[in-house]
Amino acid sequence: MAEKSRTRQKRARSRITPDEVITLDNVTKSYSIGAPALNGISLHIKRGEFVFIVGDSGSGKSTLIKLLLRELEPTSGSINVLGFNLNRIRHRQIPKFRRKLGIVFQDFRLLKDRNVYENIAFAQRVVQAPTAKIRTNVQAMLSLVGLAPKYKNKVTQLSGGEQQRVALARALINKPEILLAVEPTGNLDPGNAWEIMKLMEQINERGTTVIIVTHNREIVNSMRKRVITMNQGVVVEDVEEGVYDNED
Repeated sequence: MAEKSRTRQKRARSRITPDEVITLDNVTKSYSIGAPALNGISLHIKRGEFVFIVGDSGSGKSTLIKLLLRELEPTSGSINVLGFNLNRIRHRQIPKFRRKLGIVFQDFRLLKDRNVYENIAFAQRVVQAPTAKIRTNVQAMLSLVGLAPKYKNKVTQLSGGEQQRVALARALINKPEILLAVEPTGNLDPGNAWEIMKLMEQINERGTTVIIVTHNREIVNSMRKRVITMNQGVVVEDVEEGVYDNED
């Protein structure tokens, strides 16, 4: 544990560089009762990295994600994401900030009364993109995720893997600088899970920073990306080409 703590502290003291897209400096988040959900977290994530965040339930992963999305504010410490100081950001700036993020959840969160095309186009309509641009961008996303032939299908007619591809396309259509995925393979069988992870890797190779919160030990251990392990509100390990070696 001492060696792991030294690894964490070494990262915490590193100088902030212009290519960092996420910086947390000694961040603590406390609720009204109990121990802090996060206790002195310091992280630096650079543009173009592929990062897994792992840890048992209650380790602080969900709180960390909510802080990064500015759904919560830290009790102490500072958070900077894509140049936005999340401690000082004004309420009216939060939607603009979130448009720079692509977000994928375990439960897909698709519009069940609309077809594949309209689900992906929805994110462009929110930012009032021109109709011609929406058409071009949706077609590009459909090709990227391999769903071009099914653009007219209702999402309820798709398999779980296909629905996650729609969710991924919707998250990417506004060209976010960071893709944040929370348990993106949690509801998928192993075959579909690996297909989604291959897509994530392709997206990362195009320059998007990818951050994935997951319990899928097999995927983490096979892909050997940067792995940040959390336990009881602190980072206990932060390793390049790491593994998820904690026992459930």
